[in-house]
Amino acid sequence: MGNCQASEAATVVIQHPEGKTERLYWPTPAAEVMKSNPGHHVALVTLCVAEAKSGGGREGGESRSSVRFTHVRLLKPKDMLLVGKVYKLITSQEVSKALRQRRHLEKHRQLQQSTSRGGGEAAQTDRTAEAQAGKQERPRAAKSSAAATRQWRPSLQSISEGMS
Repeated sequence: MGNCQASEAATVVIQHPEGKTERLYWPTPAAEVMKSNPGHHVALVTLCVAEAKSGGGREGGESRSSVRFTHVRLLKPKDMLLVGKVYKLITSQEVSKALRQRRHLEKHRQLQQSTSRGGGEAAQTDRTAEAQAGKQERPRAAKSSAAATRQWRPSLQSISEGMS
């Protein structure tokens, strides 16, 4: 009876979007959980605590505050759900929405970086460099197709053996 808490800690906890929690007592592949819950993905939930230091006006007057945030990592179907970890089921719509937001943020960051480097001129030079690279690749393809139709010819002149 006294070991009930130990057995509870040795479980795989799966949180459903409806608020229901499911406990498994053995390692399970994520694909099995996804099959039993169609339209959902499995994500590993980890709690991260970061200490933020803020310097005060006096020497040694630093104040520390901790910031808590959860980190969610999507699992592949072949990944195993390990005992002692907490997992969450996420709907496919939420996953696609998060991916769209991530792509949007990456594009926004790239745009900010290109404008901070040299304004619109840097972006313009990047575009022209890409266009020139594309133009250089096209003739190579034409050359390779023309080379495929020609036969091989030796480049050295024949040497007569009659010289003595």
